[in-house]
Amino acid sequence: MIVTCYGGPRDLRAMQELAGRIWTPRARWHAGDLTWGRLQHLGRESDWPTMLWRAERRTFAWGWIELPGHLNLAVDPDRAELAHDVLRWFEEIVPPGERQVTVSSGDRHLVAALEERGYRREQDGPFLVRMVRDLDVLPIPEPPPGFRLEAVRDVPGRVAAHRAAFHPSWVTEESYAAVRAAWPYREDLDWCAIDPDGRTAAYCLLWLDDRQVALIQPVGTVPEHRGKGLAKAVSLAALHAARAAGAKQAVVAPRGDDGYPVPARLFSGLGFDYTARNLIFTD
Repeated sequence: MIVTCYGGPRDLRAMQELAGRIWTPRARWHAGDLTWGRLQHLGRESDWPTMLWRAERRTFAWGWIELPGHLNLAVDPDRAELAHDVLRWFEEIVPPGERQVTVSSGDRHLVAALEERGYRREQDGPFLVRMVRDLDVLPIPEPPPGFRLEAVRDVPGRVAAHRAAFHPSWVTEESYAAVRAAWPYREDLDWCAIDPDGRTAAYCLLWLDDRQVALIQPVGTVPEHRGKGLAKAVSLAALHAARAAGAKQAVVAPRGDDGYPVPARLFSGLGFDYTARNLIFTD
């Protein structure tokens, strides 16, 4: 087994290949999660120690630390023992009492490794759920009067809408250009709701992987246009585009706790079903 530090786009593709190879509807990681997570912000690489475990030209595990103390990881279930290697590396960098690890409840081999090493599951606080739906039948999107739905044209307006929807946000035009330049971004799956004044009022970005599974990440509406059904309309428009591009299923991971129930309600209303949830472990 060869262990290497993350070195850029080629290693991002290796991380995505592993995520796609082991993907199930209960899994935490989709290729689009990794592109969005690694590239939506620029200049943070020094805060993200990342290692890959490889053999025979394949990646079997990776770990991505978000300093000061949060670990993301993926491990091939056929090489489940590598979870301990990733966790040992994490423990060498982050001191006891500061370690936090997030996994999906569907990643049983990771849950087992964490429990074996003495990590405890947090019972309270925000968490994400995994949701999935087939794309064989979709409702027709119905934007409010005066609004239109279209694939992205005004990139600065699209960035400004994201920054307004998720204020405060580190996303910039420069970082969004990096996102757009990376696989598996597709401009035809980046949809916007345009208000009567021609400004981006809401958006939905989909990522289509090699399995023909479309990930919704992210969706947002600028504050002044919330409550008008725009998130629903633009999400449906993007899902129709994904189906036309060959997608068979769509997945999304909204908040699942009572502190912010609106997104999960939205996607449940669009026919998405719960499959798993994120679990947070601390030492």
